[in-house]
Amino acid sequence: MAGIASRLQHNRDRDHGIGTNSQAISYLNQDYETLRQHCLESGRLFYDDTFPAEISSLGFKELGPGSYKTRGVTWKRPTELTSNPEFIVSGATRTDICQGALGDCWLLAAIASLTLNEEVLARVVPHGQSFTDGEYAGIFHFQFWQFGEWVDVVVDDRLPVRDDELLFVHSAEGSEFWSALLEKAYAKVNGSYEALSGGSTTEGFEDFTGGIAEMHDLARPDPHLFHILKKALDRGSLMGCSIDITSSADSEAVTSRKLVKGHAYSVTAVAEVEYRGEMVKLIRIRNPWGQVEWTGSWSDNSSQWDYISDEDRERLSHRSEDGEFWMSFTDFLQQYSKVEICNLTPDALNDDTVTKWALAKYEGSWRRGSTAGGCRNYPDTFWTNPQFVIRLDDEDDDPDDNEAGCSFIVGLIQKNRRCMRKMGEDMHTIGFAIYEFQGKRNIHLHKEYFLYHASKARSETFINLREVCNRFCMPPGEYLLVPSTFQPDQNGDFCVRVFSEKQIEIDEDDVDDRFKSLFGQLAGGDCEISAFELKNILNRVVTKRSDIKTSGFSLSTCRNMVNLLDKDGTGKLGLVEFKILWTKIDKCLNIYREKDVDNSGTMSSTEMREAVEKAGFSLNNPLHQILVARYSEADLTIDFDNFVSCLIRLETMFDTFNTLDKDESGTIELNLLAVSLVIGQK
Repeated sequence: MAGIASRLQHNRDRDHGIGTNSQAISYLNQDYETLRQHCLESGRLFYDDTFPAEISSLGFKELGPGSYKTRGVTWKRPTELTSNPEFIVSGATRTDICQGALGDCWLLAAIASLTLNEEVLARVVPHGQSFTDGEYAGIFHFQFWQFGEWVDVVVDDRLPVRDDELLFVHSAEGSEFWSALLEKAYAKVNGSYEALSGGSTTEGFEDFTGGIAEMHDLARPDPHLFHILKKALDRGSLMGCSIDITSSADSEAVTSRKLVKGHAYSVTAVAEVEYRGEMVKLIRIRNPWGQVEWTGSWSDNSSQWDYISDEDRERLSHRSEDGEFWMSFTDFLQQYSKVEICNLTPDALNDDTVTKWALAKYEGSWRRGSTAGGCRNYPDTFWTNPQFVIRLDDEDDDPDDNEAGCSFIVGLIQKNRRCMRKMGEDMHTIGFAIYEFQGKRNIHLHKEYFLYHASKARSETFINLREVCNRFCMPPGEYLLVPSTFQPDQNGDFCVRVFSEKQIEIDEDDVDDRFKSLFGQLAGGDCEISAFELKNILNRVVTKRSDIKTSGFSLSTCRNMVNLLDKDGTGKLGLVEFKILWTKIDKCLNIYREKDVDNSGTMSSTEMREAVEKAGFSLNNPLHQILVARYSEADLTIDFDNFVSCLIRLETMFDTFNTLDKDESGTIELNLLAVSLVIGQK
């Protein structure tokens, strides 16, 4: 099953809870418990043929065949490296995560964040795994969020080593292996270890939580940032902050105020207190090291604590040398470079006291020549991109934030691009635009709309990261979201997610499920429909109707339809082109039924004349006579397929005439080339 039909099946599975963290999908159909039990019964350790202990699993270029970086690399199980291997000892800690010979520090920073939240860690690293005799079978499993679904990934415990030392992630003590095995499982879903080189911590945040991550540049902070942080904490979001480094020498350098550059901190609270007659905003930061704390204003031993109420002092309960400290929000903006917020999905939060986001999501694709229109720089094709209607009904319940409207976060994430690195491809440059929308649902807006309407909001930039994410606050209403690649004609799959404070609706500009399913089944892998396939799909639909009579659409009629809408010269219709065609056929059907006043299921010549005028064509008597002669049966009735064929031919001929009538004089002069164009349009 491919294309739209596959998406519909996924939607049905989700309705039954499949793909949630509690019912994760077995990646590559490998069921952990079944495989483990088989190994225990057979007395043989697990060998994972889907991610073998070979160079192909290491990489494709710098870690590929023939690379000096792979010389001397072998694969060994932890039981071959130490006499007493452990999965996790006394809980997961920062020292379990030491970087090896792979540029995936972004991933390690995200893994380190897991050690600060036991509930989130347990979602990714399921309990009950160990090297204990009688339980150990050489197989382990981990769970990751992948573009809307949770997948359960199994791996064997053969790890790449050189000189009996782990090549990649390892624990400081060398005897703890949960982080190394987690890295291997993540490499598996991305195709290889090398595919993990280079990335953003927010990418790891999302794959470990299913949340949506946003980054705020503190050099240009949102004027409502303090309030945003407060709301995020109220919703159980994970938050981190860091100080940018300017060179490798800066990495983990300690400033004069005891802040560490290039180091990942956690944000754990915000508060406001009355200090000497004024309200002061404070923020609480945690250093995962457990020591090395801020020594400036509002630090543990600063004098500011002496000038607030006992109640506030008790409420904020500042402690000493535990790695957690308070600082003023003003100092925070000056000292730190960025703050990252990972907003968790409602299913990730078991605490009923936590306010939860509302989540809407939809999947889509860009296809060359069909739905990959590029950005607004390409007005002739931009309109062909997928379009989604977002309806914001209710304003936020927050009169104190001085920002009336509906707050929401849009994340556009491109799917499976890391896996394509071995084929020479990488991330597309992606972004989105949001337009004010007032109109009928299920209508794909055309080029003219975007030429005369400016966007109301857009992604901050087009960028070649896995995800583009931005926060907005807009008045209630309906909006059109258009995701795109920067360049047109770039194939890709994507997922749009919208987190909002109030429940919203998000719809694609879609035909109904019946035609989506038929399109997916008939179009196949190329996601396009030929004249032959169009003939099948139309006849399967219209012959089931009892209110119209038809002998079935002919191949000639279907070729005319394809020619009318085939803008890229492929001789086929993509999904957007098919939607436009179906809208036209639906319009024909409505006119046909309206003008069939005797409900015969066919049209008389008189009814046909009125129907053609209703469709917008003003013709003289000789032309009407030609139409009746050309499209009627022996009894002068016109059935539905002939009616549609007539209107399609008229539209084609009028479009051709208008193309050739350059000066809009109402007359054209035909040369041999123009005659060829007319014949081609027929």
